[in-house]
Amino acid sequence: MLLSIDPSLRGTGFAVLEGTDAKVRCLEYGVIHNKPALSIAACLKNIHERLTEVIEKYHPEVMALEQIIYVKSLSVAIVMGSARGVALLAAAQAGLSIYEYPPRRIKQAVVGRGGAAKDQVGFMVRALLGLRETPSSDAADAIAVGLTHLRAMATVLPSNVKVSKTKN
Repeated sequence: MLLSIDPSLRGTGFAVLEGTDAKVRCLEYGVIHNKPALSIAACLKNIHERLTEVIEKYHPEVMALEQIIYVKSLSVAIVMGSARGVALLAAAQAGLSIYEYPPRRIKQAVVGRGGAAKDQVGFMVRALLGLRETPSSDAADAIAVGLTHLRAMATVLPSNVKVSKTKN
C-alpha cells in the first residue's frame, strides 16, 4: 500500500493507493486544507496530524512525493519545503520507505508529456482509475505521484531518470 503526497502549506494533496501499475485501486484521496488565517506553524501541525491519521488508518509501507520544484521566491520555497518536511516527518515516524519524483517525470508518467497542464493530469487520473469525478488539482497531483511510483516499480528505470529513495 502506498501513500502519495503533493505537499503545499494551504492545500496538501494526498492519496492512498494499492495494487500494481496494471491494476490500481484508490482507497482514499483528498486535500488537507488550511485557511489563510492560520499561522504557518498551525498549518504545519495540521498537515502532520492529518497525514499521521491517514498512515494509522491504512498502514502504508511506502510514501511517494513530488521533489522540490523551482520557485523564484525564497520565502515560497521555504514554506513549501516546510510542508514537505512535515510530510517526510510523518512518514519517517511510521517507518515508511520514501520515494521522490520530479514534477516532469510525474506528468510524463500520467499524461505522456512532461509539460502537461494541471487539468490534463486531473483528466488522466480520472480516466486511469475510473473515478466518477475529476479530483481537485491538489488531490489529482497526489494520485499522479502514486501512479508514477507504481509505474516506476513495475519497470526498469532508464539511467537518466533520477528517483530518490530514503529508507528509515
